[in-house]
Amino acid sequence: MAEVRTKSGEPAKTAETKRPKRADALRNIEAIIDAATRMLAVDADASLNDIAKGAGVGRITLYGHFDSRAALLRAVADRAIAQSDRQLATLDLEGDPRAALARLLEASWELTHRYGALVIAASQALSPEQLQRVHDEPAARVRALLERGRAAGAFRDDTPIEWQVTVIQAILHGASTAVYRGEIAAEDAPGLVRDTALAALR
Repeated sequence: MAEVRTKSGEPAKTAETKRPKRADALRNIEAIIDAATRMLAVDADASLNDIAKGAGVGRITLYGHFDSRAALLRAVADRAIAQSDRQLATLDLEGDPRAALARLLEASWELTHRYGALVIAASQALSPEQLQRVHDEPAARVRALLERGRAAGAFRDDTPIEWQVTVIQAILHGASTAVYRGEIAAEDAPGLVRDTALAALR
């Protein structure tokens, strides 16, 4: 098929021509993800209309970048995972395994609390495969520390390590839900998460 050209001889732009997003489009995407992260962290049921208003864009603009709630949640979750991973990667996990796990649990709680109800929203909108991917990276970090601790005799080894990872994740999410419901104070949660998880591993 012959290439279509303009009168000046330049290749004509077609609907299939891939062009980078304009700066204003990139700003809109960033504003939408920021608003979604902020609003979903408080209310897991925040509507796309409310998110669009929070981002300062119209509903049509939001749908132009994210064609569904699930698509927006995937983008929000991806960024939350990336930011969390960067922050946890700076954490000192050397030395005594129990002390290292305590630091990891407290830091993980702070991140879980920061994103709050976003965790609930993601669990409602994402597929099991997508939700598993959300947990894979944090779980790998916990698993590696548990393996080191079990080898050193610091953690019990009479239960499957995957079950121990699951229990730790459940404690973190349970604490987030408890704070969200007003059952425990946010400032008490890090210590409760740490002590409960370490007791289960003793």
